[in-house]
Amino acid sequence: MKFIPQHDKMDCGPSCLAMITAYYGKAYGLQYLRDHCFISREGVSILSMNNAATKIGFKTLATQLSIEDLKNQFLPCVLHWNQNHFVVLTKISKYFFNKEKVYTIADPAHGIIRLTETEFKKSWLKNTDSGIALLLEPTEGFFQSKNIRDEKVSLQYIYQYLSPHKKQFLWLSLILLLGTLTTLAFPILTQKLIDDGVNQKNLSIITYILLAQLAFFLGNIVLGVFRNWIMLSVGSRLNIKIISEFLKKLMNLPIKFFDTKFMGDFNQRIQDHERIELFLTSQSLATLFSMITFSVFFIVLWTYDFRILVTYFILTTISVFWSLYWLRKIKSLDYFRFREKSENQGSIYEIINGISEMKLNQFEDYKRNEWEEIQQKLFKINLRILKLDQIQLSGFEFINQLKNIIVTFLAASFVVKGHMTLGALLSVSYIIGQMNSPVNQLISFFKSLQDAKLSLSRLNEVQNHPEEEQKNHLPLMNEKYTTQNGIEKGVYFKNVSFQYEGPQSPFVLKDINLFIPEGKVTAIVGASGSGKTTLMKLLLKFYEPTSGDIYFNHSNLKDISPKDLRRNCGVVMQDGYIFSDTIERNIATSDEIIDDDTLDLAVKTANIKSFIDELPLGMNTRIGASGNGISGGQKQRILIARAVYKEPNFVFFDEATSALDAENEKIIHDHLQNFFKGRTVLIIAHRLSTVKNADQIIVLKHGQIVEQGNHQSLVEKRSDYFNLVKNQLELGS
Repeated sequence: MKFIPQHDKMDCGPSCLAMITAYYGKAYGLQYLRDHCFISREGVSILSMNNAATKIGFKTLATQLSIEDLKNQFLPCVLHWNQNHFVVLTKISKYFFNKEKVYTIADPAHGIIRLTETEFKKSWLKNTDSGIALLLEPTEGFFQSKNIRDEKVSLQYIYQYLSPHKKQFLWLSLILLLGTLTTLAFPILTQKLIDDGVNQKNLSIITYILLAQLAFFLGNIVLGVFRNWIMLSVGSRLNIKIISEFLKKLMNLPIKFFDTKFMGDFNQRIQDHERIELFLTSQSLATLFSMITFSVFFIVLWTYDFRILVTYFILTTISVFWSLYWLRKIKSLDYFRFREKSENQGSIYEIINGISEMKLNQFEDYKRNEWEEIQQKLFKINLRILKLDQIQLSGFEFINQLKNIIVTFLAASFVVKGHMTLGALLSVSYIIGQMNSPVNQLISFFKSLQDAKLSLSRLNEVQNHPEEEQKNHLPLMNEKYTTQNGIEKGVYFKNVSFQYEGPQSPFVLKDINLFIPEGKVTAIVGASGSGKTTLMKLLLKFYEPTSGDIYFNHSNLKDISPKDLRRNCGVVMQDGYIFSDTIERNIATSDEIIDDDTLDLAVKTANIKSFIDELPLGMNTRIGASGNGISGGQKQRILIARAVYKEPNFVFFDEATSALDAENEKIIHDHLQNFFKGRTVLIIAHRLSTVKNADQIIVLKHGQIVEQGNHQSLVEKRSDYFNLVKNQLELGS
């Protein structure tokens, strides 16, 4: 079975399906399978994997089996492993000597593993009588379907980054060429030194040749200085350009892409770019000119004696193939190291950011032990890589030394027999030593190329993922939006439903029909988990509705530019983010030239002016990432000021004043009434004081609208809205 490793922490399910499709002769890309498995932040479920497998043409059965029920005719199948992972069981066999059963599994996180029955039971059954398995049988439809591969980012795509640096690379090529030519002079000078100088006892020739060698040596030092300077300059610019393009692409991806990703995944991908930059700058050109040097020395060696050349060539070829064989073995381990490094970075990030909660809840030891377990896994992977590296390097060095000894013996025997001069012997020895360096360089190039290709495979899902902003998208204020066309202006929800995790998952919103009138205040209330925040995220195009449509007047939200939509919206989310920057920049955000009058109005509306004035640096005071150093109430007021500063047409507040005390909330609420005039406002809140003056109130329950009206009419109904607010109003039962 072809082994396909998981790229990210949540990829085990799609990787298992990819391996099984490959086993039956079809190629399905990981991204395609991810999309149809509907991966969430919690991972993938048997149900979603079952749906994905059915869609691509498998007859499936998700079931619980005892270990005796597992038969080879059911394989390969997917197993639920350690209650938090998926693996493929590929074969059940027996040891030759003791006939004990051996289970071969393909673990997307660790590779192909052979386990005894005891070890297998421990991870699959977890102290129960049966384990969960997904059995798959391909149908005729599966074999008739087309391969759907992920689009690959080729090396040609990477080489485009070199084009702006053609001049520097031309100079670098010239320097390397001169370095190659100076290197070629040394064996000739060595032979002349011995044959024409030492043997002829001519001191002046010896002096001239040694001076020439010194000159060439100094020339090489100077060329090396220039080469390193150019390499550093080009390498740094390339690295900045590559990572900048990566971040630009990343920022253009839809929010849904980030739901299943962790901090460590992105950090590791940035390190992947550094490996690509190393390949482009250090390895490619150096290897090219090393091969030129090798070719010239190859011809020179031929002129001395073809038998020496043939011997050298055969042993060199053996050493190269030896190295390439073991490099392929190391390839799969690189994926595992990537995953563990990703988890390591995520763990460190969590420890640093959650230090206060850890101390409050005595969570330090548990988290430190968790980090140590990751280090143990990383150590084991590094140990496996070191083992293969040592085998590869030891074999390569042994063959190289054997080659040097055999070639030296041949040359020495030719000198003894009078077929070669002593100077030629020393020249051949020098050439052999110099030819070893390009061979080493070639092996390093292949390793760097392999690393670059592995890095490219992980970048594919970012580079080839469709961006949320498309060319055919219209601005929000387009002709369809501004034309009256006989309808009341506002936002229309028409039969809108939404699920996070595919067709079999529960509906977060179900058959929503709603009108939000333009220039009015609409409030949405409901218990936690009723779908209020999800509804707002649909309005902001963070997600697409599973079914139904949303219209801004006559403009379908699907046709509207996400950037332009959000440019016209002032939003405060529950989990709003405070950047590590000044208060002024946190409010004005993207405006390069800050409008002081608008900024003052935003600060006054959010009632945060007195707090800012008390700070020594005022508006220029830096506050920490995620709001470190300020209270929850101060954070919310800055977020409100940010929304007000945009002077938006639409205002969306999700529990925007939940962290404020009653006095501040009342002041800000009064200020906001003036700000809301003429704007379309949607407020999500639990507090009655925030919603009671709304033009209309929508009550959500279990993802459906159960009541709609103003405060007075809903209270008189004495139903869901009444029950939500009766304690605050002290209305009684």
